[in-house]
Order: sequence, then C-alpha cells, then structure tokens
Amino acid sequence: MKTVAIFPKVEKPYFKNLAKEVATFLRKKNIKVVVEDDKADHFNMPPLSSVNSKEVELLITMGGDGSILRIAHAYKNLSAPTLGINLGHLGFMADVQVTNLIACLEDLVNEKFSVQGRIMIEGSSPSGQDFFAMNDCVLHRAKNPSLIEIAIYVGDRYLNTFEADGVILATANGSTAYSLAAGGPIISPEIEAFVLTPICPHTISNRPIVLTPAEIRIEYLSKYKPIEVVTDGLFRFELQTGEAITLRKSAKKFELVHLDRTDFFETLRGKLGWAGKLR
Repeated sequence: MKTVAIFPKVEKPYFKNLAKEVATFLRKKNIKVVVEDDKADHFNMPPLSSVNSKEVELLITMGGDGSILRIAHAYKNLSAPTLGINLGHLGFMADVQVTNLIACLEDLVNEKFSVQGRIMIEGSSPSGQDFFAMNDCVLHRAKNPSLIEIAIYVGDRYLNTFEADGVILATANGSTAYSLAAGGPIISPEIEAFVLTPICPHTISNRPIVLTPAEIRIEYLSKYKPIEVVTDGLFRFELQTGEAITLRKSAKKFELVHLDRTDFFETLRGKLGWAGKLR
C-alpha cells in the first residue's frame, strides 16, 4: 500500500487530533497520505487533488456510515476500497472503533483484512439523470397530507399496490438503515438481495419482502402532489402522477474493507443493544 486518502472531520479538536494520529501512523509505515482538499490546510498535508486518482489505494473515512455514503457519492472517480473509523454511535459500515484504533491500523498495514464487494442500486430519474444507492432508494409522500398509492413490479410481474407513506428499496447493506427503522429485516451484508419495505402501510398485512436483485419498477398512481425520491439521503428528485422509475442491481459494487478482528454479528449486538437471554 503506497497512497491513502483520509477524509477527516474537523469540527472538534478531538477529531482533528485523531486524524493526525492516523496520518502519523501511516507515514511512519512509508505510506503517502493525502487529505480531502477542503481539509488540507487544517493538517498541512497534500490535498487529494495533488495525486492521480488511480494512485489512491485506500480511502479512510472518519465519522460514521453517513460519512462513507457522502464520500462515495462525492468522489465517484475513486475506485479504492473504504475503511470507516467510527466517531459516532450507530455505525455498521464504519466499524473501526477509536478505542482500538492503532491495533486496527496495524492489522491494515499487515494485510489482516478482506475487501467486501457490496451490491448497489442504480436507476435514472424521469429527466434522465442517472443515480445510484449504496443503502436505499426511498419514495415518500413528501408534501401530500395523506397516504399515496404506489404500484410495484418485479421484472415483468406485478407484485402489489401499496397504500402507504411510501416504500423503501434497500440493499443488504442498507437493511440496517431506514428500512430497519421502518420494520424491515436485517440482511447479512454478503447476501445479494433487495428488501422492499412499505412505510406506514394502511393495511398491516403489507409486510417487508426480500427479493432477488431483479429490476424493480415503481409507479406513482395517486392524483396528488408530486412525491419525493431520495437515494442514500443525498440525491433527490420528484415523481409526478403516472411516472415510474426502474431500479436494478448496479454493475458496480461498493468495496468496503473488513478487518479480520471485526465481526458483523458482534457489531449488531453492540449497536442494537441485544442483551441475549433474559435474566
């Protein structure tokens, strides 16, 4: 590993000091460190734009899962895998904890890790603008004061028309995000699947459903105001009555560094406060 890009937080001195600690450790291992351009002055380090994007072999984000999503959408030209250092609370992708930061960095330079390729969703807006989602694509009633009707087709087969606040189409990666809060199942991240979760459906028999990652066509039926489509909480557009979007598995995967010392099920137990058997 020769070049690493760091994407730090600078809102607090503690965050800045952690980023400096990471950079110092890597440089002592003869690894070149660059930093996100607008943070370069804070750290007196070379900006990301000073190197060819193909030189960057690893991205290190410091924050939470939201930071990983932001970086992936903002830097589509970077194809390197991502390691997330968690500075928040609920981090399922950013699973490196500050309490064992140096030990995790030692594992990193000693190549005690694997790279997981996680599926993503892709589609295009009615105006023709392409988009992708690592976590989820959400269709929501937006400014409409009542429930909306949304028809769902899986491939060329009709699934159902949901009367609800909206629907969430999530990847396994996104199953621990908004979909989970809406009552959807947790899917182990290595499983290639979509989960379709209705948001506050009028009929309680409308339950989340796990699907193979086929083409999913979603049509807005109600003759109300436009609804909102949001991907990963970052890209958004409106859908008018009678308009539809088609979502599919992206040809590109998101690559996440998984250290040998971290475990997804351990992360679930810790982050979700699972207590095991009752006492």
